[in-house]
Amino acid sequence: MSEKYTTERPDWVPEDADAKFTTSVMGGIEGIKDLTVGNINPKLLNGTGMSHRKLVLSEDDYVEGVARGDRMTLSRAITLIESNSSKHFKRAQRVLQRLLPKTGNALRIGITGVPGAGKSTMIEAFGNMLCDAGHRVAVLTVDPTSSVTKGSILGDKTRMGTLSRRPEAFIRPSPAGGTLGGVARKSRETMLLCEAAGYDVIIIETVGVGQSETTVRSMVDFFLLVVLTGAGDELQGIKKGIMELADAIVINKADGDNLVKAKVARGQYERMIEFIRPATPGWETHAYLASAIEKTGLAELWEIIRIFREKTTKSGVWKKRRDGQLLDWMNSMIDEHLHNLFFDDAVVRGRMPEVKDAVLSGGISPTQAVAELLSVFDVHRAAGRQVDLFTN
Repeated sequence: MSEKYTTERPDWVPEDADAKFTTSVMGGIEGIKDLTVGNINPKLLNGTGMSHRKLVLSEDDYVEGVARGDRMTLSRAITLIESNSSKHFKRAQRVLQRLLPKTGNALRIGITGVPGAGKSTMIEAFGNMLCDAGHRVAVLTVDPTSSVTKGSILGDKTRMGTLSRRPEAFIRPSPAGGTLGGVARKSRETMLLCEAAGYDVIIIETVGVGQSETTVRSMVDFFLLVVLTGAGDELQGIKKGIMELADAIVINKADGDNLVKAKVARGQYERMIEFIRPATPGWETHAYLASAIEKTGLAELWEIIRIFREKTTKSGVWKKRRDGQLLDWMNSMIDEHLHNLFFDDAVVRGRMPEVKDAVLSGGISPTQAVAELLSVFDVHRAAGRQVDLFTN
């Protein structure tokens, strides 16, 4: 093998990159043919075909493109929102500020459930039904990356193949990595961009195994919990706190031989709900049957959501919840900004290793360490200029 093949590193590989970029090349081959030659649109080579996809978009390009519902521009605007660059952050906030007047009219639905409950299948069937009825549907996911494995539980749009191909639909996974607060901030802003682009139903999917449900509850109008049959066993894996957030519980896969079990599970969930405080004032949470495969129960679910919106609008709960969402967003932005200011501070970064060593050696307590770092941070901030988030 070693005599037959040699290794070669492509020209674009960084000098300090590891061996994963190395390519095996069979002996006797002097180079690699560019198979794209002759297959590229000549207009792209001379630049005349770039008008539909500019390499760099201005703020006006972002605003105008999103406002007219262009999915390519929307995707690039979301990428701008997701960027961790401070320069991009300021630009993204200015774009978002200009688009805010076009937001606020969409219905925001949160959907959660334990892995394997069939959330993605249900969302696809539900989304297709809404698109058929003339709605424009955006599906977003909130799934903070594991701090241990750096892995994600939720999949991507490939699991909603039919819906993702529809021009009336838009599917976007959450940004990988980062804290829950950071992911939530970006998801909120992504949701607003989708609303500005004309999507009137926003579905936010999350995993029913962590704290992300509470965050999503603070972002949506209606919160749906998707479960399976065998409630006695399934309740073992569903935290009571998650059930307390739900405006409706849907028992999925209620079809075929599973239908009888689903009906039994519905009764069990109904009895369980009696001991749980309603998630929305003036609204009674109930359990329903549905089958994403047979597409049954979806129309009933949409009618329940319509009644929910009508009832909460009349009672004032709808507006109160929307106002609360804005304040939650503001508070999360404050938390994130203060976190970044502290850990990005040059003096704090310089002192951090020394303070950590002191904590580990028992020289100072964690509380003393925090007090010292905050003192250093305060002094340094007082001596420097204050940062304006949204200018330059």
